[in-house]
Amino acid sequence: MGPEPEPSAERARDDPPVEAVRRIDAAILQKLPADTTVNSVVPHGTSHWTQTARLAAECQGRPVQYFLKTVRGDRGRKVVSGEYRSMTAIHVVMPSLVPRPIAWGSCEDEPDLHFFLSEFRSMSEGLPAMDVFPQRMAQLHRSATSPDGRFGFFEPTCHGHTPIDHGWHETWEAYFASTTRRLFQWEQAAQGPNQDILGLMEPFFSNVIPRLLRPLETDGRSITPSLIHGDLWHGNVATDADTQEPVIFDAASSYAHNEYELGVWRQPWNELGAAHRARYHEFFPPSSPVEDCDDRNALYATRVHILDSILYRDDDEYRKMLIASMRRLVEKFPGGYEEWKGQQV
Repeated sequence: MGPEPEPSAERARDDPPVEAVRRIDAAILQKLPADTTVNSVVPHGTSHWTQTARLAAECQGRPVQYFLKTVRGDRGRKVVSGEYRSMTAIHVVMPSLVPRPIAWGSCEDEPDLHFFLSEFRSMSEGLPAMDVFPQRMAQLHRSATSPDGRFGFFEPTCHGHTPIDHGWHETWEAYFASTTRRLFQWEQAAQGPNQDILGLMEPFFSNVIPRLLRPLETDGRSITPSLIHGDLWHGNVATDADTQEPVIFDAASSYAHNEYELGVWRQPWNELGAAHRARYHEFFPPSSPVEDCDDRNALYATRVHILDSILYRDDDEYRKMLIASMRRLVEKFPGGYEEWKGQQV
């Protein structure tokens, strides 16, 4: 099966107008508690792919607020469905860490318009406190683990507008290789064929991925699939204005190696960086082999480069970062897993 249509092209025709959040469809009202009266709908926040709003309402004489997100198209349906499943999974384990998800669905008046509804939390700008946020993420990764020990997720989730069909896999290496290969197909469709990337892919998959991921689950070593947010850059993190606790949102979760969460923390544009990774590992030490931790992080960051190159097709800097990262890893591990295995005493 070939790559699906390039996400950026579909985004241009799927973006809902701002009016999509200025009126409340009957399907949305049905998800609110009985006796709820919506008094106002105001656009709130910024989103690259969707329209978002704050609903001010009254229920049984009490003022209440909700957060609403709308998006069009078949891919938009995956966006809100995957986000609802992701946020629900996190909320079950750590309810303070995410706004409570309420529902997702499709509008009655416009069946091609889909929505995600949650509680509204007032949030402060800026990153959460360094002494709290990495600890909370480590707590999530330790507390929420795969229900059957496999890597993957119950349904596709979306990085921006890019769907990732996780499936279920017995090993982390199998999951990572399968889903990453699919992302490379998306990237080549989005940006056009690139001979540097195509030439690096074979050693990347045959040498680099086995070298860095297979040791995690061989020779008596193992890792437990952890529930991750999946797209934890600084734009998806805030501080609850009332409790001063960290809040995360726009989740695109999967059950993964917990260290994969930190791949995006290596990106030069992300305000979550090396200091946050170091602080996180105080609460969740690196997996064994520990000496591979930084290179694993570079591998995970490479996958983030692929996703960014798909989403931002008009900026070739992301593709340049992808090529440089692939080349560095391919050159560092030419002998792959077999060479490393032969060097072990």
